[in-house]
Amino acid sequence: MRWKNLMEQTVYENRWFRVNLADVELPDGRHLDHYLIRMRAVAVATVVNEANEVLLLWRHRFITDTWGWELAAGVVEDGEDVAVAAAREMEEETGWRPGPLTHLLSVEPSNGLTDAVHHIYWSERAEYVGDPEDDFESDRREWVPLKLVPDMVARGEVPAANMAAALLMLHHLRLG
Repeated sequence: MRWKNLMEQTVYENRWFRVNLADVELPDGRHLDHYLIRMRAVAVATVVNEANEVLLLWRHRFITDTWGWELAAGVVEDGEDVAVAAAREMEEETGWRPGPLTHLLSVEPSNGLTDAVHHIYWSERAEYVGDPEDDFESDRREWVPLKLVPDMVARGEVPAANMAAALLMLHHLRLG
């Protein structure tokens, strides 16, 4: 059954997202008002080194008041290549410049509410270039053994679904 978006009107907008109100026609002909969030693409990156350790950030998310492990991530700027954005975010947030990036997966973390797409990349090497420019993004940055990832996800230490999916995929690719 397909829902039809007949029209959208923006009710709020800033540089990161728009909140729209849509007139949606249901398969039985009824209509409903549905709020949705239109978002910019997000680029995510990490590296898995020769010891099968993954570079992670330990950070607090004030919205949910939770701590957890994440990968470096941020919005793709207008006209910016997604892989370039992923590399930029990783360097800004960790102080590590990734080698050639490989696309791992793209996910829609909340497709019932937003059109956000997170494009996740990884590299097999990185060069430390100094303290992170955006050191306020995380409490610490650590190389974590990839073999620990499934248990970390199971314990809720990787609360963001997009990050959990990426880390489990990397675990599968490198150790599975």
